[in-house]
Amino acid sequence: MTTPHTASDRVPADRAAARRSLEGLALGDAFGERWFPLFRERPRAYAEIKARLTPQELEWNWTDDTAMALAIQRVLHEHGVIDQDRLASCFALTYDADPARGYGHGMHTLLPALLAEPESWRTLAPGLFEGGSLGNGAAMRVAPLGAWFAADLAHVAEQAVRSAEVTHAHPQGIAGAVAVAVAAALSVRSALSVAAVAEATPEGPVRDGLARAAELPFTTEPWKAADVLGNGRRIRADDTVPFAVWTAARHRDDLPAALWSTAEGFGDVDTTCAITGGIVAARTGTGSVPAQWRERREPLPRWEPPT
Repeated sequence: MTTPHTASDRVPADRAAARRSLEGLALGDAFGERWFPLFRERPRAYAEIKARLTPQELEWNWTDDTAMALAIQRVLHEHGVIDQDRLASCFALTYDADPARGYGHGMHTLLPALLAEPESWRTLAPGLFEGGSLGNGAAMRVAPLGAWFAADLAHVAEQAVRSAEVTHAHPQGIAGAVAVAVAAALSVRSALSVAAVAEATPEGPVRDGLARAAELPFTTEPWKAADVLGNGRRIRADDTVPFAVWTAARHRDDLPAALWSTAEGFGDVDTTCAITGGIVAARTGTGSVPAQWRERREPLPRWEPPT
């Protein structure tokens, strides 16, 4: 049985902010993914990013970051909160529909098993790796949830934990999700700061990384910030979230600049750009990005809230 909901489930939903965040997350995901083929030629890739040369592919497809964010959005529209068994089912169905979206190794193991028995996440997720996954997967998909519940930061954190536990049982995998969800909520409130995100994040390496990020001047070149904070190359929450939150706060009013700066960090660039895009767009939307970007990005489905 899914963990009972609490009285705080009555927090009003900001569906418009959640949709803005989802659009930004998907855009960042697809934008970041375009750079991977060039990363084999690092000097060329860096030169093109610094020169702000738009990737030339005619279609920018998003990855598992967006696919799993869409599953969270579906559950929120259906239930108003994170029903964990339903979320496990949606993750499994999403994976089954297109397992080639770039899922991590652990998800190739976990999600097919959840297709037949969604509630088995309770025993299977903690068994991934040692003590559960501390990867960046729960963080990459959660920004729209933070925007949805932006009126109540405590509820944001509670629901972010619930969304993470289904696949990422390790405390630091969960902490990464809490940090990104809180960052998106603060963005909606026009109150985003790295220090505030760090303060709301559970103790451990993710929070420690955010504390370092809070002390890093915004005049720092993004590639240097990535050297200090990590760029997602290790696929861990603590190696991914601090840099993405830092670039989001550095450009909290400018989505294109936020995505370009995040791409300068290289690493797991679709995920870092998805996180940054979801945070910044929760407030700004995607209207400031070049029309060409929006036209090339793979479209997203829409769901109306249940009547």
